[in-house]
Amino acid sequence: MDRGSPGVAFLSLLLLVAISCSAERCNEPLVAQEYSSSMTASSYYSYSYSPSYGKLHSRGGWSPQVSDRLPWLQINLSQRSKITAIATQGTYNSYDWVTKYLFLYGDRPDNWTPFYQQGHNWTFAGNRNSDDVVRHELWRPVLARSVRFVALGWNVNRYVGLRVEVYGCYYDSDMVSFDGNSSLSYQFQDGSTRTLFDSISFNFKTMAQDGLLLHSEGEEGDYITVELQGAKLLFHINLGSSNIHSVSGDTSIKLGSLLDDQHWHMVFIERYGQDLNVTLDGHVERLLTNGDFDHLDLNSVIVFGGLNTTERLRLVDKPNFQGCMENIMYNNISVIDLARARYSQTQTLGNVHFRCHEFLHKDRPFYPITFATQASFIQVPGIPMLNQLSVNFSFRSLDTSGLLLFSNFSEGLGWLEMGLSEGQINISFQQTGKKRLEFAAGSNLTDGHWHSVQLLARMDSVVAVIDERDDSPIRIGHTLRVQTGDQYYFGGCPTSVKNLGCFSNVSMFHGCMQHIHVDNYLVDLELVKRRQLGRYAEMLFNTCGVADRCTPNLCEHEGICLQTSDNFVCDCERTGYTGPTCHNSLYPESCEGYRKLGVRTSGNYTIDPDGSGPSRPFTVHCRMTEKKAWTIVYHQQQQEVKVTGSTLEKPFVGHIQYYNNTEEEISAITLAAEYCEQGISFSCYRSRLLNSPSGLPFSWWLGRGFEKHFYWGGATPGSQRCACGMEKSCTDPKYFCNCDADYRQWKTDRGFLTYREDLPVTKVVVGDTNRSSSEARFTVGALRCYGDGGSWNTASFVSGNYLQFPSFNPGPSADISLYFKTTTSHGVFLENSGYRNFIRLELKSEMVVAFSFDVGDGPEELQVESETPLNDDAWHFLEAEINVKFARLRLDESPWRLREAPPQSYVSLKLDRPLFIGAAEYRLNAFFGCLRGLRMNGVILNLEKEANVTEGVNAGCVGECGSTGVLCQNGGRCVERYSTYSCDCNSSAFDGMYCHKVIGGYFEPGTYVRYGFQTPFTAAAGAFANMMVPISHGFNSTSEEIVFSFKTSQTPSVLMYISSFSRDYLAVIIKHDEIGVLDPEIQRFNSPGFTGCLAGVNFNGIAPLKAALRTNTNQTVEVLGDLVESNCGAVPIILSSVLLDEDPWALQPDTPRFGYDYLTGVIIGVIVALILFAILALLVLLFLYYYRHKGSYHTNEAKPLEPSNGAKPVSLKKDQNLPQILEETKTE
Repeated sequence: MDRGSPGVAFLSLLLLVAISCSAERCNEPLVAQEYSSSMTASSYYSYSYSPSYGKLHSRGGWSPQVSDRLPWLQINLSQRSKITAIATQGTYNSYDWVTKYLFLYGDRPDNWTPFYQQGHNWTFAGNRNSDDVVRHELWRPVLARSVRFVALGWNVNRYVGLRVEVYGCYYDSDMVSFDGNSSLSYQFQDGSTRTLFDSISFNFKTMAQDGLLLHSEGEEGDYITVELQGAKLLFHINLGSSNIHSVSGDTSIKLGSLLDDQHWHMVFIERYGQDLNVTLDGHVERLLTNGDFDHLDLNSVIVFGGLNTTERLRLVDKPNFQGCMENIMYNNISVIDLARARYSQTQTLGNVHFRCHEFLHKDRPFYPITFATQASFIQVPGIPMLNQLSVNFSFRSLDTSGLLLFSNFSEGLGWLEMGLSEGQINISFQQTGKKRLEFAAGSNLTDGHWHSVQLLARMDSVVAVIDERDDSPIRIGHTLRVQTGDQYYFGGCPTSVKNLGCFSNVSMFHGCMQHIHVDNYLVDLELVKRRQLGRYAEMLFNTCGVADRCTPNLCEHEGICLQTSDNFVCDCERTGYTGPTCHNSLYPESCEGYRKLGVRTSGNYTIDPDGSGPSRPFTVHCRMTEKKAWTIVYHQQQQEVKVTGSTLEKPFVGHIQYYNNTEEEISAITLAAEYCEQGISFSCYRSRLLNSPSGLPFSWWLGRGFEKHFYWGGATPGSQRCACGMEKSCTDPKYFCNCDADYRQWKTDRGFLTYREDLPVTKVVVGDTNRSSSEARFTVGALRCYGDGGSWNTASFVSGNYLQFPSFNPGPSADISLYFKTTTSHGVFLENSGYRNFIRLELKSEMVVAFSFDVGDGPEELQVESETPLNDDAWHFLEAEINVKFARLRLDESPWRLREAPPQSYVSLKLDRPLFIGAAEYRLNAFFGCLRGLRMNGVILNLEKEANVTEGVNAGCVGECGSTGVLCQNGGRCVERYSTYSCDCNSSAFDGMYCHKVIGGYFEPGTYVRYGFQTPFTAAAGAFANMMVPISHGFNSTSEEIVFSFKTSQTPSVLMYISSFSRDYLAVIIKHDEIGVLDPEIQRFNSPGFTGCLAGVNFNGIAPLKAALRTNTNQTVEVLGDLVESNCGAVPIILSSVLLDEDPWALQPDTPRFGYDYLTGVIIGVIVALILFAILALLVLLFLYYYRHKGSYHTNEAKPLEPSNGAKPVSLKKDQNLPQILEETKTE
């Protein structure tokens, strides 16, 4: 379903507005308006702690008696109300408060239902002191006349203290009741209706498991139906079925469970076109209807409550609804209100009442009890010494095991045990000295529905009847000595009398019971509740608190949900997935994944292209080569198909059916691949193909999403060409396809379709074979893909902007993975938020990444710290996952950082805001760097596509260093900052922001700079190594690059001399004429030494002069004499030439010149030239005079050099009079 479609956006907006408006208008304190007499309790400690003091902010508080182990405070509201929030305090100015509690509600004070938070957790967190108010917003509103707070825990070593408030608003309603043989109908005003948008809402309550709530249908096959089936809500709709595509429009969805609890349930249905939202008790299911149509066409009438026999048609097997409905709204029309006013468009059939009659199941009262904890039990007295045992009761449970009944016989004759096991009831009779009698009865009894049990034991037989079915009695002929005992235990055994009256090894029962009969009398549970009959522990009366933890099923990919008393587990066997919710795929995403795992054998393999996405794993053929792994998907129509007799009005449609794969599954392959191709061929005899160059195509092919494509193999999308048209090699150059020439001879157009966004081919349509002797033949090859294109789908964020995608709708589990690289220390990778929920992945610092989220119980953050900085401009891999069991985060190859969720947690991330990539909403905390390979629940996000249309984001990993405006000069290295850049001048002989500032030095006679390629320590180590292994040199180069600038007026002189451990050397000298034999003359050229300025000196990436002038502690540089930094004269600015047409100050050739005399100009030019020459000569004389006097202050005497014992004779002779150049030898 496309979450970005207009229908989804429209429905989401309506839902958001409804929530906002409801929250604003329905948030009034209700208890504060009630009289004190409306508050009751299970008990109270004294008058000063009576229920009337239990209002929020009162100067007191309610406290029960100390012996009351399951105390409750009840409020009977004056009117039926919609409740949206609750709040609690402890007793005023005390140490008494409640730490956890249940919240029960109902229309009557003798029929309750617990409020379950998401995740089926029915306990609310209470207070930590007596004064602070702890408020809980209910995740869905409830309708009630009475509410009850049941204290489950309180301050240690203190007492229960409670003050409460309930928030909401009074709720007005129009009710109607149906007895199973009645109905209410609404006649459409124009006799029929055709709608694009529908809105239907109503509430219902019942004790029946099945019943038809709503139905309407049309002549064209359209219909809409809402029904109860097995105490679950089923919604059916059909907007019409297509005869052309043979696609059925039937759409069904199932919601909820245990809806036969005689409590109100809210239904809200919204439809816009094919986009559909169905809401039951706050749980929203979004789906897309099947078929090709978006209007609902209905005839004459819509019926509520059931159909009479003449109207049933295909619904003949559906029972009518028995129960109550209220506030029936159909497209803003109040149906019940019109019916009460006897409006002509409404009609009632049968016994319809405009109030809610409590229809009782077979006229029996509905007073259930709940076994809520592992310590719950109820003990009732029996009539002892009877020779016939009779027990009847009803129960409902979703647990696979539990003790239903235990009783000892009188006089030590034995005992009876009845328990649940794997959906059956196991019954055991044990008599002293005899073999135990054991048998099982019933099946599927732990489905959550009410089941009745009748057990009758006499001296010679045992009869067990399940659900009062005629075919269910089990009769066991067995000799028994029955003498009933005086006590019956239901649900469990009390620990205090474990070895006396109850000693079963079966686990405690978790569920509900009612209608308990013992020894032929009905147990009055009201007396038991008042402790006037029998006894009990930790029981809830007048309520059934059974939670179906597997509805909705949080196990994905058809995993089987198994329920326990307080949690659930998923059976993922045979699903192809693993994990606590069957979320993670067991298979690689493509054949390339198998190749990376080391598989080199071609064959059939199972892949899962969308990973944890909705598509199932399937089998493909993998062709392994040395460098690639081809994923190949075959189809059933690979043979040539012959076509004749087709026209544009009645074209031939060839369906391409792929083996064991759906279009969505194959599309997942092409989306994730680096390259895909599919061969297609069209052979023709007087059958035109694309009707090029500009006509309406006669034939075409359909690809992904059944989209038409008017180009053929070997051409580009949208070109209306074939391969020969791209290569300009068609038979007739006037056409772009060979077949478009329409010759009376066979021609062929073939090639590969390579635009993977259009693949796979799903249909081929041929429409020009109806002329005389016309014929066409086509073939479609297998789909072939290779590579991992999704991992290199990259975007770079350079200006603080973000990419925007539709909201992420993960459901109960979410997994996110991405690669990132950056040079910054913080930034948000992605963020998506909703009304209450959000998720965020971000770089918190240069060492820490974080996964933040709120699934409804407050914000949480999970962090992972790296051992090395993450802003090193290298790729790092980040994974995050969240589900009902845990949240976890992993960086690169480090272990998962795990945070387990508490039991009964629930994850349903309702994110209605757009998904932002590269920054938080409003461009906060922007990320600067590159992201690639972003997957969310197996879906690859196309970052490059969005980057191409988003300002400040570039497709590919291209920062500022990749742009044309980088100004780093003279070998400076560009350092990427993504939003900007800097120049690294360490390897350049220049300095400054852009490595543009020249670094030079003025050398006076006797001054030199010596740069050693090694430090003294490494030089000594190198000398030792050279003695051991003569070829171990400190520096070796097969080519040299020398760059420098100089200015001098003296020759001869040596500008640069480079020596080595061997005989090799290199020298740069200045001399007037050609140099003959170099060695003997070097010292002569070095005397009296270089005098002048050297700048920008660089030898193979080494800048010795820069090191001497910029580094004070560099041990590889030695300076003798006074080296004065100088730029050696400013480098002249080279101005680019400006074209005459672009120069605003240029005079055009035809521009008139006023006052211009040619002779005068020549005279002025000569005078100016003479003046400039005189000034230049004077400056030269001053320079020579100053230089001669300045040099006289320094000596030019050569410093004697001690001969080295280890130096070679040739080197000694060559360098004996070079005081400024110290040659390195092997012994240095």
